[in-house]
Amino acid sequence: MEVRESGLADAPPVLLLHGGGVAGWMWRPTLAALRTPVRAIVPDLPGHGASASDDYRSHGETVTELERLLEQRAPAGATVVGFSLGAQLAVLLAARRPELVADVVVVSAQAKSIAMPQLTLAMLAAAAPLAKWRRFARLQAKELFVPAALMPEYLADSARITKATLLASVGENLRFTVPPGWARSGDAGPTSLVVVGSRERALMRDSARVLHESRPGSGLRIVEGVGHGLPLQRPDDLARLIDQRLARTHPSG
Repeated sequence: MEVRESGLADAPPVLLLHGGGVAGWMWRPTLAALRTPVRAIVPDLPGHGASASDDYRSHGETVTELERLLEQRAPAGATVVGFSLGAQLAVLLAARRPELVADVVVVSAQAKSIAMPQLTLAMLAAAAPLAKWRRFARLQAKELFVPAALMPEYLADSARITKATLLASVGENLRFTVPPGWARSGDAGPTSLVVVGSRERALMRDSARVLHESRPGSGLRIVEGVGHGLPLQRPDDLARLIDQRLARTHPSG
């Protein structure tokens, strides 16, 4: 994976995991709004952005790569923030390797599998060429609240995504359920906050409650007036939540 680091070398490490169809650039507005100095670790997940040459294969393989990344760059543990697809990866990472996760902020993670995912994937396969059509990509960008300043990168990355990456990443997303380790690691492992927008689909709001209720000690935050795109729709609000979490895990930072 292509990985970018920014910030102070001795600041609290924060691993930021983007959603499907975008890349690490989606975190720029949130990082700009943070008040707490951090060392931001921002990968482009397989099949996305600068990592587009290596197709996305599975959540399991991607989390294994993220484990290696944290072992190398934040072995004492990092705050992990994930959005949508990246939020599912954050849940898996916290469940599998709680010692590498000081805290986890899960934003808009689907955690209930849908009925007949094969039908959805078949329709997606047929529509896959549309992802390279700029007009269609602009409509998708609107759904994610991509600002004008980041539109060139969104359009470029949308054109790079292969059919294999699209089907694998969406398939994993549709089939995702709460992993057993998520509940077990709540007692002695990382703290956690589950976040969802009040205007997201009922499935997403239900998923947030499932993640919260299945993990002892977790928090649940419903952000009013927000759809599926908090990091780009209201980056100041997300930055405020992250600042609050960092104050808990790094009180002297």
